[in-house]
Amino acid sequence: MGNDDQTFNTKIIPLRTKIDNIDSQILSLLKQRHAQVEHVVKLKKKHQIPVYHPAREEDLISKLRIQAQNANLDPDFMEDLYRVILRQSRVEQTGQMEHKGIRPGAKVLIVGGAGQMGRFFASLFLKSGYDVKILTRQDWDNAKQLCKNVDLCLISVPIEKTETIIEQIVPFLEPKTLLADLTSIKTKPLEKMLAAHPGPVTGLHPIFGPTSGSLDKQIIVVTPGRDSDRCKWLKEQLTLWGGIIVESSAAEHDEIMEIVQALRHFATFCFGQFLYERGTPLERTLEFSSPIYRLELGMVGRLFAQDSSLYAEIIFATPERRNLLKEFISSLSQHFEMLEKNDKDLFISKFKHIARWFGPFSEQAMRESTFLINKLTERF
Repeated sequence: MGNDDQTFNTKIIPLRTKIDNIDSQILSLLKQRHAQVEHVVKLKKKHQIPVYHPAREEDLISKLRIQAQNANLDPDFMEDLYRVILRQSRVEQTGQMEHKGIRPGAKVLIVGGAGQMGRFFASLFLKSGYDVKILTRQDWDNAKQLCKNVDLCLISVPIEKTETIIEQIVPFLEPKTLLADLTSIKTKPLEKMLAAHPGPVTGLHPIFGPTSGSLDKQIIVVTPGRDSDRCKWLKEQLTLWGGIIVESSAAEHDEIMEIVQALRHFATFCFGQFLYERGTPLERTLEFSSPIYRLELGMVGRLFAQDSSLYAEIIFATPERRNLLKEFISSLSQHFEMLEKNDKDLFISKFKHIARWFGPFSEQAMRESTFLINKLTERF
């Protein structure tokens, strides 16, 4: 070992020791922060305050960015770091809030509770002290007894079975029972519930998969039906678990879901089918890919890793959805002539026109997609 190496080691060891000490201090501070979070959780549970406080979090992030800039640190790095810390804090709080019920001891019947989403909500209600019962296909002979004194009947079955199940279960329900469904189509199920059941009714659509593991910052669309005051406790419980409630009419919900669900999934299916028909070597393309291509291909692969019948029901659920998809296919055919004529000017003109229509969202999309790309780059 030369003198230069010895000099380097002599100088680097105390520096690394200092860094290790600083890391220990950071861990100690995180432990102290966690202890304070525990106090916050107890206070929130006592007063039934939701876990997620958007204004508080964004105010904190804004202050930290300013402090980072004043300290000659990268504000983006500071934001990324604290969003991880805040996320972990929320998940821990939400986990503890799962043991707090708005109406502990109330009886909850989940029809279709053997499915993934049904099991997910059954677990949440159980942890919060509710008396939970499950009704599956094998239990219909005992349906009348299971429905006795039920406070909430939650329908969690495939789209195509929802209306039939509502008809079958309502005769066993008492007028006081709150009837709700978890279907991703809202107009028809809500109409059916209102027509069949004289008591409180509301529609729910969790905009997430049952594998999420937590309601932290998960969106749940609520479509009001009847007796909103008697449905209020259910919304409060979902919020207490960390969910974000978005209220909407059933018609508005279904119209938006045509785009958010049906069109998005169908377009992804079409892209995957095209790659398949061309025999595209997926693994080889990834070797040449940018992070954004990997992200896009990941979303395609994610679709085909899941249940085909589930997505068939989502995509083909209503005539309105099928008509929208036919309109989408028709719109693609408009571009044939542009390609045939190699009309770059027309493409540029259309591009600029659409960009103006997207407006400020394009800048937001750039920020959000850049964040995702950077995270993907870090991982791969």
